[in-house]
Amino acid sequence: MSAAARKNEEAGEAAGALAGKIAVVTGASRGIGRATATILAGAGAKVAGCARHAVGEIIACDVGRPADVERFAAEVLRRFGPPDLLVNNAGLVARAPLEETSLESWDAVLDSNLKGTFLVTRAFLPAMRARRRGRIVNIASISGRQGTAGLTAYCAAKHGVVGLTRALAEELRPDGIAVNAVCPGSVDTDMLRVGMPGARPAMSPEDVANVVIYLCAYAPPALTGSCVDVFG
Repeated sequence: MSAAARKNEEAGEAAGALAGKIAVVTGASRGIGRATATILAGAGAKVAGCARHAVGEIIACDVGRPADVERFAAEVLRRFGPPDLLVNNAGLVARAPLEETSLESWDAVLDSNLKGTFLVTRAFLPAMRARRRGRIVNIASISGRQGTAGLTAYCAAKHGVVGLTRALAEELRPDGIAVNAVCPGSVDTDMLRVGMPGARPAMSPEDVANVVIYLCAYAPPALTGSCVDVFG
């Protein structure tokens, strides 16, 4: 079977897998977030996406700001209802040695990657708990599994996302809500070009999005608290 035929077959299998489901994706305007929103919509989900700046159907929301998150959650619940799927993808990176990292830069990285994951999840969790079902996927990173020189703030944030994922999975196990993380390596995104200048990406955003849809649509309910490494 040719690569094109295989891709078409996979697309056909995915179509309808999430029919009737409501999905929330943060950082949906580019990179992994945009690819994830596209593949979830292609599988039949109604997708509510957000980014720091509104673009088309994407709602403006800085996930590190509590008031923004509250407005975003209220709008999603009003327009779509409680989400079945929540993908915490929003984040940014800053590259500098620790002693040259400003407090503002540190806070911005922690706010977007870790605090944002906390705030968005907390905002939607009551509605998801009430339905006693759902899946949460947090986009962590290879930097949440190991250290990288020049990325101390980003590594700290993504290690935090991994810890949050594992703890929340245990909290929500009785409620039937699975919580997992995806830890990609080098992906062809703007963030990689900022965080690791000159790096050669090994994957596309769509490669990571395919892992996300597996966790959202196909993974067994018992799979929770896992951090899926997507790197060699």
